Amino acid sequence: MNEERILIRRAGPLHGEVVIPGAKNSVLKLMAATLLADGTSTLTNVPDIGDVGIMAELLAAIGVRSEWAGAGTLRLVNDGDISPVAPYELVERIRASINVLGPLLGRFGRVSLSLPGGDDFGSRPIDMHLRGLEAMGATFELQHGVVEARAERLHGADITLDFPSVGATENILTAAVHAKGTTVIDNAAREPELSDLCNFLVSMGAQIEGIGSSTLVVHGVQPGDLHAADHRVVADRIQAATYLAAVAVSGGEVTLRGACAEHMEMLLRRFHDMGLTVTTVGDGLAVWANGRLRSIDVATLPYPGIATDYKPLIVTMLSVADGVGIVTENLYPGRFRYVEELQRLGADIRADGHHAVVRGVPHLSGAPVRAPDIRAGAALIVAGLAAEGDTTVTGVHHIDRGYDDLVGRLAALGADIERVPAS
Repeated sequence: MNEERILIRRAGPLHGEVVIPGAKNSVLKLMAATLLADGTSTLTNVPDIGDVGIMAELLAAIGVRSEWAGAGTLRLVNDGDISPVAPYELVERIRASINVLGPLLGRFGRVSLSLPGGDDFGSRPIDMHLRGLEAMGATFELQHGVVEARAERLHGADITLDFPSVGATENILTAAVHAKGTTVIDNAAREPELSDLCNFLVSMGAQIEGIGSSTLVVHGVQPGDLHAADHRVVADRIQAATYLAAVAVSGGEVTLRGACAEHMEMLLRRFHDMGLTVTTVGDGLAVWANGRLRSIDVATLPYPGIATDYKPLIVTMLSVADGVGIVTENLYPGRFRYVEELQRLGADIRADGHHAVVRGVPHLSGAPVRAPDIRAGAALIVAGLAAEGDTTVTGVHHIDRGYDDLVGRLAALGADIERVPAS
């Protein structure tokens, strides 16, 4: 792929303000939820990211049109002409495509959803989605990588998840709003983005209790009883953490407008342990850093613990911290693919299975690196801010999927960073 690169040079402390856009991990699920009701729903604080465009294409293929109505405002028009079929060529481009399963099955009683690769149900990361929906009366058949789901009308059920999976909670929740009777989801995910989805559903007319807790109670309403609604997307805590990390390795003082401390309590506590000063100010956070970070040990856990998406940023910060830190991945094995790229920049990291041992060095050294995914790509940019010489990041299409003008926002804070044409 012949695409732009991102060039970063160390430029010293960052200063100023940055506005934190809406959350990628929320807006895609909110978009899918508009399948539940006819009419025009308007989402505000929508990030201008690649994945929003991909989800818009998927919904258009199913029957919901999307149109921008100014910066950060997206209108989704559902005129009721829905074809509950999610085509492979769109599904394979975005993991959040699985979020159309619950709304379509709950409202229309059938879904044809393509899944990339293989015919093995059990090993799939959606097995909890399917088991929960089966408890509500759905049947599934998998042939040639296509899931055919059927349910004359779903009914309420008591469902306990093996693990507080965000995706499974979301699909069971969006299916349950139209199920007959009451559905109880125990060990439900508690992420702020999930609460954002619940609040949107409530504004559409859904009846949900326990929002923000590990037990969600959904009292089903009749198909057709929900209505379109307007909603402001919650701020992206992963983007906020990225700017916190940028200040941590660069020094300086920055205000993050729109960032929510309540959604990042555990992370902010650990950042404080590393020597970062973060305070709540008005509608956001202020972060101040001066001097070298301190190494700590960190383990990922389901919310409200440290999210896996934060981990590449934490490993990057530890790379230039004083001491040795151990990072343990408890949620997703093998998510250290970016370590080799950080090592190219001079980081002293030893990854083994679920653990990475990070021995801090005084500074990194610029080199060409490649972003393997969204969050790792952002972490490599942060690493570039802490590196002497030129750091060039390729694979920037990954970063664009989840970050709303990361380069422009960092440059406005004083970072020496630019997008340059491919050589």
